[in-house]
Amino acid sequence: MNRHFLYSLIGTVAGSMGLPVTAADHSAQKRMNVLLVMCDDLRPELGCYGVEAIHTPHIDRFASQSLVFEHAYCNIPVSGASRASLFTGMYPKFPHRFVNYTSRIGHDAPDAIVLSQWFTSHGYHTISNGKVIHHVEDKAETWSEVPWRLHPKGYDVYWAEYNKWELWLNSESGRHINPKTMRGPFAEIADVPDTAYDDGHVMQKTIADLRRLKSLNTPFFLACGFWKPHLPFCAPKKYWDLYDRDRIPMAHNRYRSKGLPSAVKNSNEINAYARVAAPTDEAFLREVKHGYYACVSYVDALFGRVMDELTALGLADNTIVILLGDHGWNLGEHGFVGKHNLMDNSTRIPLIVHVPGMEQGKTASMVELVDLYPTLCDLCHLPKPSAQLEGKSFLPVLRNKSTEIKQHVFVQWEGGDNLVDSRYSYAEWPKSGQQMLFDHQIDASENRNVVRDTQYLKVADEAAKKIRQQKKKYRLEAE
Repeated sequence: MNRHFLYSLIGTVAGSMGLPVTAADHSAQKRMNVLLVMCDDLRPELGCYGVEAIHTPHIDRFASQSLVFEHAYCNIPVSGASRASLFTGMYPKFPHRFVNYTSRIGHDAPDAIVLSQWFTSHGYHTISNGKVIHHVEDKAETWSEVPWRLHPKGYDVYWAEYNKWELWLNSESGRHINPKTMRGPFAEIADVPDTAYDDGHVMQKTIADLRRLKSLNTPFFLACGFWKPHLPFCAPKKYWDLYDRDRIPMAHNRYRSKGLPSAVKNSNEINAYARVAAPTDEAFLREVKHGYYACVSYVDALFGRVMDELTALGLADNTIVILLGDHGWNLGEHGFVGKHNLMDNSTRIPLIVHVPGMEQGKTASMVELVDLYPTLCDLCHLPKPSAQLEGKSFLPVLRNKSTEIKQHVFVQWEGGDNLVDSRYSYAEWPKSGQQMLFDHQIDASENRNVVRDTQYLKVADEAAKKIRQQKKKYRLEAE
């Protein structure tokens, strides 16, 4: 469909509802800009989340001036589907909608109005840099400018061809190739500048756009998607040098949780790379965590430069800034390395939101990624495509951090349904009848499944009932 016709159609529909649709309609009230920063595979492994061993000074400084959500969750622990869910405000629906990394909004929910589309149609200048929506061509026409990536053919080609060789900068890396996938090592230490890797270019492009956007007489929605800390763990040497590998704290529970259902599995993602040992190998796990930490510190530095530029340009006082991870990641806990399951380390994410004049500090309010779309609409004084949105605005939390907008969040993965509230995490797999329940009040590390314990039977039954209600309310039942 022609983009301008599409936006005209949206405007006609919104206008028929008595809603504003152009920048001119909002001339009486200056709308805030939006800077959305997304990091791939970033779990809440940050100083501002209480992790003392990691070096994230720039994110921590930002967090000190923002609201840190301590109980934020993705809706599915895989990038393609998670980002599709975020940008539509719609839950995954196994096995039909947003189920894995190949998920495309244009295929799974072709009639959905994506977040960028809604902002563009309401007078915002919208830009996508780096890895934002997983597939570069997916809903590309909804942005004001063609989505920018260093490799414009997108991440399908990025994985299939580019990822075999060119992600690695050391000649030594070429000597360690996985013969099945032709990919290099899962980690690399290269003595190169920040701009040698892709994320450095994303940072440069985002800064250049901020300088250009400052002169526009229109609000902007700028999305900056960093690839790291996603595999492979390739970061400039100076970020590896921040850590003594032997002193990095390791997971204390490198064993499978007692009573864990067989449906909860390890991810095989890292096995596509070279020099991968068994997950129980101490040296391997130390290199994994060291590499992850180095990549997080690398992204932290890049984020800091973007934020410094935002401030230098005088844009900070009128810009909403959001930093988030698209899902979590396991760093050896329960013998897992990666995401792709319903453990808390796979599904809990960092979410840090700065809105000028609103709450700072930390909040225990439960939120999930489907809540971001309606929240941004509220913050920017836009109407909402309410018939589509399944999340709930957390604007009340940004006004008062003790406010609760929901009692639980809902996550899916490969036929499993997961309900998480302020104390419990319950999951069930209807096809196999498997269940798991963790009491985070006494077992935050999820080391023992208590679903069969007598004192928890009622808790499990109530959680199962809530899942059925949730799936019925949003028509998420398998058809």
